[in-house]
Amino acid sequence: MVKSTVPVLYEDDACMVFDKPPGLLTIPAIKNEEHALVRLVNAQYNTQGALHPAHRLDRDTSGVILFAKGKANQRILMQAFKDKRVRKNYVAFVHGHVQRPEGKIRIPIKDFYQRKFLRHAPAQSALTKYKVRDYYKNFTVVDVMPVTGRTNQIRIHFAKIGHPLVGEDKYAFRKDFDLRFRRAALHAARLEWPHPVTGKMTAIESPLPVDMVKFLENNT
Repeated sequence: MVKSTVPVLYEDDACMVFDKPPGLLTIPAIKNEEHALVRLVNAQYNTQGALHPAHRLDRDTSGVILFAKGKANQRILMQAFKDKRVRKNYVAFVHGHVQRPEGKIRIPIKDFYQRKFLRHAPAQSALTKYKVRDYYKNFTVVDVMPVTGRTNQIRIHFAKIGHPLVGEDKYAFRKDFDLRFRRAALHAARLEWPHPVTGKMTAIESPLPVDMVKFLENNT
């Protein structure tokens, strides 16, 4: 069950940054779905719907997520994401040992709409940078820096190179891994963006959530 109070990492007159828990969509998938982050935070702060997400995180993904106060600020922030002026850093646990200590994954990806309705449409370019943080017995902890922002990009890219995320149940090429985790082990650890009013780069971090910390402790 998702906690009713979503932690705030940062707030000013134009932005709010939340520490998103896993198991929660950013926006409702269906019209009457109550447990979506945008609805929870607007209810939590009684904003009459004035908080708007500048981007999205997958249901499974925890960590830093940026909201705008008002539609005008949302448009500015969304354009910054589109123009690749936002720096995103994730931490992922992936199966196996990633051999190269750092690298780039450049594999085209079809977006959700294309995968579902336009199967013959060309895939879109997608680029993910990574750097190995640590090796464990049968998994690797990696710092991930997606350059593009395709849906499920990190999960798809690591599955494509033979290292699906621990807990991955959608893109993994097999289901019989020894390691078990209740979600895809992915955390949005840091976000740096140009402020919509001042233009100054602003950075916020989120520590690893409890479930990922416990997983490391139990597998050391």
